[in-house]
Amino acid sequence: MNKLNCLIFISGGGSNLKNIIEKIDSGFLKDINIHKVITDNPSASGLKYAYEKKISTNIINEEYSYEDISMDISENNIDLIILAGFMKILPADFVNNHDGKIINLHPSLLPKHKGLDTHNRAIQSGDKTHGASVHFVTEKLDNGPVFIQGLFEIGESDTAATLEKKVHEMEYQILPIAIRWFGDKLIEKNGNNYNFRGTLEKEPIKYL
Repeated sequence: MNKLNCLIFISGGGSNLKNIIEKIDSGFLKDINIHKVITDNPSASGLKYAYEKKISTNIINEEYSYEDISMDISENNIDLIILAGFMKILPADFVNNHDGKIINLHPSLLPKHKGLDTHNRAIQSGDKTHGASVHFVTEKLDNGPVFIQGLFEIGESDTAATLEKKVHEMEYQILPIAIRWFGDKLIEKNGNNYNFRGTLEKEPIKYL
């Protein structure tokens, strides 16, 4: 069986990259290959996880553009692009050229709280629940079809800091599941919705 060939984009500490690597090592994602880790931030501390595993890395800059990434995707038969804490908005033409092959992990229950500062906004909005979402990427920020969400109740004593920690723990569970589904061809983008096991779905699958 051919392995799912992936690019992983990060911007910071790379804890989700570390988690994916651990899930590959444990066998949960045994049919996944990380071809390269890409970042917009040359100081991203998460690059160390790629270095430890001798995974190739690239920095997006004048010498390595999105056109170069697209060439990489074509030449190396990349199946999936995973945005795991990538903070830059992708160019629209790049997204459209790779439609259905890009997934993003977002720290809120989309469509609530698109963009940044999601944990503070969840508290300020009086939300009863919070969590994380994985969705297919489209031109519009955090707007593509969400196919899995992990959620939990917000407690009276929760702060933005405690919510951030809880959301991270939820991310570590749902992103590997999303990758495995994609690799097993259980999930695919279908316009503004998605198919799961060949059936059109309009609401995300909930992971509690």
